[in-house]
Amino acid sequence: MTRDEALQRSLVALALAMALVGIFTWSFKKMLATYVFGLFSVCGILLPDWEFFDRDFSQWFIPMPAARSAAADRADDTWKFKFYPLRVAVLATIYSFGFYKWWKYVSS
Repeated sequence: MTRDEALQRSLVALALAMALVGIFTWSFKKMLATYVFGLFSVCGILLPDWEFFDRDFSQWFIPMPAARSAAADRADDTWKFKFYPLRVAVLATIYSFGFYKWWKYVSS
């Protein structure tokens, strides 16, 4: 799955979630909160510079070279998530807290 395709699918899923929240709660504010939470979630997962963050955590504080290799330019645009436990723990904590706050607001 390419990054563009993943972004499109995420935005369609977000539109579906917004519609469901709107139908079941009849609240424009809760629908808007779902939209904002969903956009931040999609942006936080799909839009960062993954070439930078796909390095080991100890390398995050070392600048990347401006000139990229020719192989990186020719690489296909598939999105491959490399498992780094620290990054997964941080993302899981942030999104769990955000999802909890969103759920408390929408279910109230």
